[in-house]
Amino acid sequence: MEEKYIKIIIDEAKKASKHDEVPVGAIIVKKNKIISKAHNMVEKKKNSILHAEIVAISKASRKLKNWRLNDCEMYVTLEPCEMCKSAIKLCRIKKVYYLLKKDKKNNNKASYVFLDKYKNDSLKLLQQFFKEKR
Repeated sequence: MEEKYIKIIIDEAKKASKHDEVPVGAIIVKKNKIISKAHNMVEKKKNSILHAEIVAISKASRKLKNWRLNDCEMYVTLEPCEMCKSAIKLCRIKKVYYLLKKDKKNNNKASYVFLDKYKNDSLKLLQQFFKEKR
């Protein structure tokens, strides 16, 4: 079964490559059934978050009509980036299999600044939201 999944993610990565995308392909599997398959679409859609993993999660969530993908596994051609790892964690995918380790060089020069003087506004909003939900 695993070999079948590997062929599919590589085919998805080839689709990405044909469109001048970083060649990454992903699928999401639930109970040995492929729920979604995807490839990078960053360049095509001009959207920096449309990595194969994110697109696959979005498709699987739509298909299952649930953002929780508890009983699902992901197969991907490249180790997910931090954004994708966070999304995978949030949607509760239980296991991720990948073919290549990601190069640890990070050329992203973004800096992050905690604006703690505004934290109370955000905290109140979050607390109110969850108070109403519970």
